[in-house]
Amino acid sequence: MAARGCALEAVPLPPEVRESLAELELELSEGDITQKGYEKKRAKLLACYIPLLQGVDPSLQAENRVSGPAQTSAAAPKQQKLRPANSRDERFRSDVHTEAVQAALAKYKERKMPMPSKRRSVLVHSSVETYTPPDTSSASEDEGSLRRPGRLTSTPLQSHSNIEPWLDRVIQGSSTSSSASSTSSHPGGRPAAAPSAAATATLTGPAAHAHIGVPVSSRVSSKIQQLLNTLKRPKRPPLKEFFVDDFEELLEVQQPDPNQPKPEGSQMVVLKGEPLAMGIPWPPSLLAALQRWGTTQPKAPCLTALDTAGKAVYTLTYGKLWSRSLKLAYTLLNKLTSKNEPLLNPGDRVALVFPNSDPVMFMVAFYGCLLAELVPVPIEVPLTRKDAGSQQVGFLLGSCGVTLALTTDACQKGLPKAQTGEVATFKGWPPLAWLVIDGKHLTKPPKDWHPQAQDAGAGTAYIEYKTSKEGSTVGVTVSHASLLAQCRALTQACGYSEAETLTNVLDFKRDAGLWHGVLTSVMNRMHVISIPYALMKVNPLSWIQKVCSYKARAALVKSRDMHWSLLAQRGQRDVSLSSLRMLIVADGANPWSISSCDAFLNVFQSRGLRPEVICPCATSPEALTVAIRRPPDLGGPPPRKAVLSMNGLSFGVIRVDTEEKLSVLTVQDVGQVLPGADVCVVKVEGAPYLCKTDEVGEICVHSSATGTAYYGLLGITKSVFETVPLTAGGAPVSERPFTRTGLLGFVGPDDLVFVVGKLDGLMVVGVRRHNADDVVATALAVEPMKFVYRGRIAVFSVTVLHDDRIVLVAEQRPDASEEDSFQWMSRVLQAIDSIHQVGVYCLALVPANTLPKAPLGGIHISETKQRFLEGMLHPCNVLMCPHTCVTNLPKPRQKQPEVGPASMIVGNLVAGKRIAQASGRELAHLEDSDQARKFLFLPDVLQWRAHTTPDHPLFLLLNAKGTVTSTATCVQLHKRAERVAAALMEKARLNVGDHVALVYPPGVDLIAAFYGCLYCGCVPVTVRPPHPQNLATTLPTVKMIVEVSKSACVLTTQAIMRLLKSKDAGAAVDVRTWPTIVDTDDIPKKKVASIFRPPSPDVLAYLDFSVSTTGILAGVKMSHAATSALCRSIKLQCELYPSRQIAICLDPYCGLGFALWCLCSVYSGHQSVLVPPLELESNVSLWLSAVSQYKARVTFCSYSVMEMCTRGLGTQTGVLRMKGVNLSCVRTCMVVAEERPRIALTQSFSKLFKDLGLPARAVSTTFGCRVNVAICLQPNRLGKLAEQGTAGPDPTTVYVDMRALRHDRVRLVERGSPHSLPLTESGKILPGVKVIIAHTETKGPLGDSHLGEIWVSSPHNATGYYTVYGEEALHADHFSARLSFGDTQTIWARTGYLGFLRRTELTDASGERHDALYVVGSLDETLELRGMRYHPIDIETSVVRAHRSIAECAVFTWTNLLVVVVELDGLEQDALDLVALVTNVVLEEHHLVVGVVVIVDPGVIPINSRGEKQRMHLRDGFLADQLDPIYVAYNM
Repeated sequence: MAARGCALEAVPLPPEVRESLAELELELSEGDITQKGYEKKRAKLLACYIPLLQGVDPSLQAENRVSGPAQTSAAAPKQQKLRPANSRDERFRSDVHTEAVQAALAKYKERKMPMPSKRRSVLVHSSVETYTPPDTSSASEDEGSLRRPGRLTSTPLQSHSNIEPWLDRVIQGSSTSSSASSTSSHPGGRPAAAPSAAATATLTGPAAHAHIGVPVSSRVSSKIQQLLNTLKRPKRPPLKEFFVDDFEELLEVQQPDPNQPKPEGSQMVVLKGEPLAMGIPWPPSLLAALQRWGTTQPKAPCLTALDTAGKAVYTLTYGKLWSRSLKLAYTLLNKLTSKNEPLLNPGDRVALVFPNSDPVMFMVAFYGCLLAELVPVPIEVPLTRKDAGSQQVGFLLGSCGVTLALTTDACQKGLPKAQTGEVATFKGWPPLAWLVIDGKHLTKPPKDWHPQAQDAGAGTAYIEYKTSKEGSTVGVTVSHASLLAQCRALTQACGYSEAETLTNVLDFKRDAGLWHGVLTSVMNRMHVISIPYALMKVNPLSWIQKVCSYKARAALVKSRDMHWSLLAQRGQRDVSLSSLRMLIVADGANPWSISSCDAFLNVFQSRGLRPEVICPCATSPEALTVAIRRPPDLGGPPPRKAVLSMNGLSFGVIRVDTEEKLSVLTVQDVGQVLPGADVCVVKVEGAPYLCKTDEVGEICVHSSATGTAYYGLLGITKSVFETVPLTAGGAPVSERPFTRTGLLGFVGPDDLVFVVGKLDGLMVVGVRRHNADDVVATALAVEPMKFVYRGRIAVFSVTVLHDDRIVLVAEQRPDASEEDSFQWMSRVLQAIDSIHQVGVYCLALVPANTLPKAPLGGIHISETKQRFLEGMLHPCNVLMCPHTCVTNLPKPRQKQPEVGPASMIVGNLVAGKRIAQASGRELAHLEDSDQARKFLFLPDVLQWRAHTTPDHPLFLLLNAKGTVTSTATCVQLHKRAERVAAALMEKARLNVGDHVALVYPPGVDLIAAFYGCLYCGCVPVTVRPPHPQNLATTLPTVKMIVEVSKSACVLTTQAIMRLLKSKDAGAAVDVRTWPTIVDTDDIPKKKVASIFRPPSPDVLAYLDFSVSTTGILAGVKMSHAATSALCRSIKLQCELYPSRQIAICLDPYCGLGFALWCLCSVYSGHQSVLVPPLELESNVSLWLSAVSQYKARVTFCSYSVMEMCTRGLGTQTGVLRMKGVNLSCVRTCMVVAEERPRIALTQSFSKLFKDLGLPARAVSTTFGCRVNVAICLQPNRLGKLAEQGTAGPDPTTVYVDMRALRHDRVRLVERGSPHSLPLTESGKILPGVKVIIAHTETKGPLGDSHLGEIWVSSPHNATGYYTVYGEEALHADHFSARLSFGDTQTIWARTGYLGFLRRTELTDASGERHDALYVVGSLDETLELRGMRYHPIDIETSVVRAHRSIAECAVFTWTNLLVVVVELDGLEQDALDLVALVTNVVLEEHHLVVGVVVIVDPGVIPINSRGEKQRMHLRDGFLADQLDPIYVAYNM
């Protein structure tokens, strides 16, 4: 093996010691001996040669062996330098490299990275603790050691002791987002204990500090802390001073490093190969040679085929090859007809489909086609209809116009068949006729028939397929002249002579296997022993045994074959390689071939292998053989090695490395240019200027022996096959065109060619270039034996945010544990980071044998990349590191100092912007004030209606079947209310002003109880009843509202009363502390002596409790004045009067839903058809059927109802039409919400139910919030106006620039422009309501091009929060805010929502311009990240689009990290596909790095009754470890 260290170099070791050393290495590599045992035996062997080695602590022998285990922490398992016995595809093992990797890893202190947590399937239910790292809270040994000053200096990571200020904040668990998210109540206080999952609604007012935190010891938060620890020192360059205009979100362009190495050499000169030998009688063409040998030496062996046991099955002689090729040529030309026309004409392309085990038939087919002047196109045997890349091969065949495929009988039988018994048509393939060419199917030609005499002309001889980096397959055409020139050049370079024997392990259908083993061999009448891949799999030594038994002079192998045979050679004492004069290593262009060559020589030198025999060569499909090393007897210079700095290479510069021992690439030369060829090296990008002598570029060849074109692709043919290299002055180097080889390299001393990588594997990250093969090698050097299945690793780059990002995918061994895989992943990241100085964007592990395979068992890279991008890779472990890789994010925004009031006003006037304010119609103009005064108290209104129109129906309640279960006329409701009032005063002995909790299912009982409370002067609080199947989470919320509202009594039904006191309820809450519970099911018919009349309109009428989306339970106080003002505004806006019927499908517990359900009908006298949303779960069409049946012109619903209808009835509109559902009666359908209008949902609802007659513009939105439950309602075409054909304006949609929005600016753009976000107005502002947009911090008024907080002033504003701890002062400004300048007198209520106003072109009925209010989102929910304001819904919309399996998504922040929770609507094993796609889309569209991706089951994201996501509940659940996620990925 590459000798370890310098001490060994000096001492010449005898061969037997070398052999024993090699044996030892192998024992170690196979795991037959421990690292310690290896050290001991090795020291013993070398003791007499290097006395210095004894008695020295092994960890100090850094010179001799860069120590691994000695320095890493005890936590790391022993890193043995192992090579797996079964690691077949270890293309890239270099001991030097392994040591470098181990040393690099040893430099790292084991950093604790949070391990991803994965749900165990039900089968293997191991305990959670076994696979999660210990909490950081219990500092383990090695963490303690971090604090010793002595250790700090040695660890590169800890070298900066000053942690950036933002990290200090992070560590304390504070949060920069404005949502209530501090971990503990006060910086030093104890975290409050969470009562239960659902009760995480924080108490009452939106008190951030009462927000229920999560004990920091929970597993999740400890992992996040670990994640933060890994992110403590971001790799980003420090921010420069800057001022960026708000709209300029420019991506950072990486500035070139002034210290980066630059090429300093002189310009290279074109390298000329030796001239082709003259005076030798070369045959005029290859076919002439075949004819000569076939007729003069018919018995000479040409090709011996072996079976999988290594036995020679058949030897093809030159005579047989000639006669069978003739037979085939004759058959092809004369016996194949269709409609009496010959099927083939000279120059037609024919596919050759032969398995790798049948070289004989392939050779006959190839030469038969050449004789018939047809062009063979050899391809792989398609095994299934969905082979990786098979579609592309079909495209190649189609573009070549192939109609016929030649194959063998056995192969044809094995192909997938269609029902007819014919060979199936493969996806993307043209229709093919299949011809079996076994002897019995061919016709003997007549005696006088001879093929056309062929001269080596410019016509195409054959087409070789090539798969590009992107996965497209192209055909390289090789002319007859090139073919002949290639054979001549190889004959001269390799010194081939007549009747030599050559063993060939390579694929004989293409590349070097074809050129040496099928073409050049025939020219020289050589005997080829072809060794099939299947035999190598069974017996890796077979090729050596054949060399030995056939006394072969030359052998053609890949470095992989040498490596395999090393692993299997033990105990084979009798093999000898002394007959070899050339061992051609076909993949010498792979920089990692050197380790196989060295190791092979090390072991086999004692078996007769001479060092000068090893001849690496470099090949490319376009230029054929580029260079080959020649033995000294053929005039080759001595071989050379170059030890190059990886850092230099990444800048395309050659630096022989001296001081950096770790990140080096050792390459060997691939010999000299072929005879008759010229070679130069040109720059990879841009015009083909010649490189300097110390610069890496693409190797170009000019010779008569290269390919001529990509078949049918003129454009890229010109750029690849007809390149004219230029000197620095821009002059062409020669008149003749060169061919680009796709190999990156340089010309070294002695005119030797060195290759350092392939263009296909090039990844340009920032300004540096990295080679995929190098990265694979580094990953393999990290304990491959333990982990990677057969060394199968794919590395490629994907473009995210305008730069290449490196992705590494590996197959893990079936027995690898979660711990192993995670540890391996983190070590690979460290190794690649240390050696290549580049971050890996994504590291994915897939189960063994699942990556798409290339024909000879390698990995099909482009197919793997495609699957990764489509989310079809199905990894079992994923680690993303966007934090370190993505360094070109736009700079964080620095807030500019705010401008003062004066400049603000002047600025607005100068800029011609309006101050953003608007109002609904004036109440005074709309109705006489007498009625308003008369209707000041709702109890009075109900009594008046019971008196004047006793039998007028007010309410109809429907059940799931659509039947009316209860009704109430004016008088019935009045009487029921009286009974409740009597019961409250007698049974519960309540006083005026006491609070009463009404815990009822939706129905008339609830309404009657509400008015009963008002009749006796009590204050009702409506509460949603607990869910009987889910008491544990729903009951605590009920209890909390009852306690917080200080209810003296609970009114309910008998069934719920039993539930509240049940045993199950006792498990969730303390049932002994309920206040008096009164059931109203059968209370006696009693009248109250007198109905209570409030002394003033400002007396409290009811409390409205609701949990906001941020998880805060807030109760607001509604006075009698506000209540009647609310009803009056709604009545005027929607033109409600007694003859109207409206349908309501909302929850009746809070906000506008409660007002419409309980208050408005009594006030306006219209009839309400009540549809409880819960009933839709068993009958989705209930609401729409009711609307149709009752011909409701106005209907209200929530987004969750709309979503249920869209999802549940999407396919059933036909059925509904048959049932007579007709929605043409609807004038307006309003969605009640406290959020930004969901355009996509309302549009799809409108589109879907247009079939049932729903008018196109009927659907509109509303907006209300805690401080004012109804700010906007959008009535369309109602009342008298509708009959006259005039109407309220339609809701307008605008498109705003999402990037400007992050800076709180509103910039209108055209529909469909990039970064555009559609927003629709939230409804028309109600009569009597005034709205202004204010700055969230300065509280000054804003212009209409700014996003600010919506402030509202109206008679129906709530009067304040009802809080339990007397914290009114904290939130006084929510209800009594004043502007800091401008109109400073008006009292406003702050809604807590961000929005903007726009004056539209529309006019309303009164002829005034219509001002539209656009709600963008809740201020509490916004995420402040990188100095900008993000709205969760925008990020969520992007994420849901990322993959079809994402059903729903919610985002929140936790200590500066963005957490994305996605619901997986698919198989659990596909969950991990989402991690990378989610990270990509958020980076691309929002320039944000996702910190944690959590994948959960459908339905886990909590949603409130209005259909809004409860993101803070979700966050608390996540931090308390209650989500039971399928997978949690912590992006490093």
